[in-house]
Amino acid sequence: MRMSAVREAIADAARVVVMPAGTGALTSSGYVPDSVTAPHFFCAEYSTDYDKAMGRALDEVELTCRVLVGRADDKSAQIILDGLLDGSGPSSLKQAIEAARGAPGDYALGGLAHDLHVMRMQGYRWYEHQGTQYVGAEFVIKIIGEG
Repeated sequence: MRMSAVREAIADAARVVVMPAGTGALTSSGYVPDSVTAPHFFCAEYSTDYDKAMGRALDEVELTCRVLVGRADDKSAQIILDGLLDGSGPSSLKQAIEAARGAPGDYALGGLAHDLHVMRMQGYRWYEHQGTQYVGAEFVIKIIGEG
């Protein structure tokens, strides 16, 4: 798997979420940006377990992604964040990303990986990014594909 392409495809998938009326569109990047335009989803750290099958047939990646929401006020920012963290629905990042798995029997992310699964949300808290505080959370995504 070429992780730069996988991360960009996940960022593309995240962009389809529907934000609440009066909220800016979700910006999204497949890399850790120097600065963010909130609300912003980005792919961050990842770890790879190589050789999960013989002959370099399968690698397993855990990718941590973050979503940071602006802070017009702390309560409204957290309400927006909560919608993005829903397990399903038009504002759900989990649903948007997992839609990129493709149809049963197809490879995920347009053929870039065998499969993916948004395993968990963690780290619901305030994050500092380039000196600015944002309320946000992390997603951990499991991705499997050719080594």
